[in-house]
Amino acid sequence: MKQNKSQPAIIIMSKEIDLDNQPAGKALPWLLTITGLLTIGGMISMPFLAGEPDGDKMPDIVRFLGRFHPVILHLPIGIFSLILLQELLGMFLRAKTRRGILPIFVGVASAVSAVIAGFLLYHGGGYEDSELAEDHLWGGLGFACAAVVTMIVRAWSLAPAASQAFYRILLFGSVSVMAYASHGGASMTHGSDYLTKYAPDPIRKVLGLEPKLKKEEIIDKPLEEQVVYADIVQPILNKRCVECHKEGKSKGKLRMDTYEMLVKGGSEGSAIDPGNAEDSNIVYRPELPEDDEEHMPPDGKKGIEEHELAIVKWWITEGADPDKTVAESNLSEEIRAAIGKLDLAIGKGKVAVKEASSDQPSDDLRATVAKLGTDFPGGLTFESQSSSSLTFTGVSMRKNLTDELFTKLAPVLAKMVAMDLSATSVTDASIAKLAAATDLRMVRLSETGITDASMDTLAKLKKLESVNLYGTKVTDVGVKKLTALTNLKRLYLWQTAVTPEAIAEIKKALPAVEIITGV
Repeated sequence: MKQNKSQPAIIIMSKEIDLDNQPAGKALPWLLTITGLLTIGGMISMPFLAGEPDGDKMPDIVRFLGRFHPVILHLPIGIFSLILLQELLGMFLRAKTRRGILPIFVGVASAVSAVIAGFLLYHGGGYEDSELAEDHLWGGLGFACAAVVTMIVRAWSLAPAASQAFYRILLFGSVSVMAYASHGGASMTHGSDYLTKYAPDPIRKVLGLEPKLKKEEIIDKPLEEQVVYADIVQPILNKRCVECHKEGKSKGKLRMDTYEMLVKGGSEGSAIDPGNAEDSNIVYRPELPEDDEEHMPPDGKKGIEEHELAIVKWWITEGADPDKTVAESNLSEEIRAAIGKLDLAIGKGKVAVKEASSDQPSDDLRATVAKLGTDFPGGLTFESQSSSSLTFTGVSMRKNLTDELFTKLAPVLAKMVAMDLSATSVTDASIAKLAAATDLRMVRLSETGITDASMDTLAKLKKLESVNLYGTKVTDVGVKKLTALTNLKRLYLWQTAVTPEAIAEIKKALPAVEIITGV
């Protein structure tokens, strides 16, 4: 049908719009060009302005918004894939395709949103020193910038006689960059071998990968010949920990996918302390109460099993040697039984686990804890089923937990390893009684009425690793006394009277300590 020259039209979605006679149509390419170039400049400047990622310094809002990245990123992938398919159909089938700007505009908007959310996720923690994460970040930025340029060219080529060649070249290039960035994201989430793990041997050969082992080629070595770390411990870590502590995703700057990375450690130092299992981070963190903010794994994820943790402890106690075999180690019947429970091809048969354990709570201690449950419902618990160590939280009691009531905990303070007294009514009088809690590793005193007087008691608890004084009346005079705590790893001083000068002195005395001030 012959078209009236006074009404030249292009198709935007399902509506015809006369661009020659509408001011908005004439201004559209200029508007998209200026807005697009400003958007590109803003995206490229983000990494340079933000600097290196450090999750410890990021507020929760950054982590919250960053979590939307996996949700948003599928929208631009779907839109650009459909636009590419449409163009291919137009090229090879000589079919008339819709030439509107709206689909690619929505695709670009979603791509920019995904990049911003991904940038916040990257800086929210867990990706420090990760080359894979950094590569994925720049890949996503490259795709978003290429998509914007493609949209600009599309806007200028909407005229009926305009050539589509340059636009299509840019579209194919944008989708290629999108595929590269998407592969990087999948590698971070599922592992670098996610796409190739089950690839047939001909494809593996083309990709330069080793052929898959046939079932009959897998050697089941006797238990005594197993290398403790490589054949037993690392598979446990792979199953329980590596998902969040690997190349491309290293929460707390810690990777656990290789022995070297375990030794190197993360923001809190080495993950293992050879010969000292209890003070090793990969043991200490899983043994904390599940409601503790430092407990691993977080967010209700399935944690390491008791028999698995016993094996890791045994390996560390034996010296955490990466090459020692089972035969060269001191293998007890308990550990042999624990290994027999593993879902790994590392031994034949199982041995009954002995009931007795040197750290099992006594009947008297169990009875005392049960009796105290009347005064502190749900507040007093054993650290684990096989441990006599105790943890206490007064969060549910709040102001009802007074100094007078606190005195009832005196019989069990010697067994206490973690205490949360936040927002309760305890004062310096209660903290003075903590002198008996010589095994205490973590104490939270935020928003209580304690003063500098309590610091004298805390300074004597040499095993303390985490102290929370948020919202208290502690001053420079008191907090400086905590420099005697050589094992201290975290100190919370948000909303206290402690000055930057005092914090600098503490950092000088305890270089490894992390001081949280809310800034």
